[in-house]
Amino acid sequence: SLPTHDPARLMDIGRRLKSLREEGVLVVGSGYMTHGVPFLTRDQFVHNVVPSWSSDFDAWAAQALAGGDVDTLANYRSLAPGVRFAHPSAEHYTPLFITLGVAADAEAPVDTAIEGYRFGLSKRSFQVA
Repeated sequence: SLPTHDPARLMDIGRRLKSLREEGVLVVGSGYMTHGVPFLTRDQFVHNVVPSWSSDFDAWAAQALAGGDVDTLANYRSLAPGVRFAHPSAEHYTPLFITLGVAADAEAPVDTAIEGYRFGLSKRSFQVA
């Protein structure tokens, strides 16, 4: 559970945890890039059909992450395609900002470590140096 879903405050929490990372502690943020569980269909479970709301949101997030565009990521409610379905609530998206805050330079691009889809949901995971 997070004390807030405000991206700026979560980035600040991440920055405060940065010293742990500098001491060699591995900081892991895990989860899927999309989390539209209420909207899953049988075709997604059986055939891994990827709905456009999932693939569009994933492509948008991947581009913003690759460019280090934290402001775009923070304004996901108004900028991200398919957000109503990809993240009907904030709790599965906003932890991303703690991870970015822990990063040495939150504005720096990140590398995708895992990509693809499971049950039509984006598994995109990334790593920051």
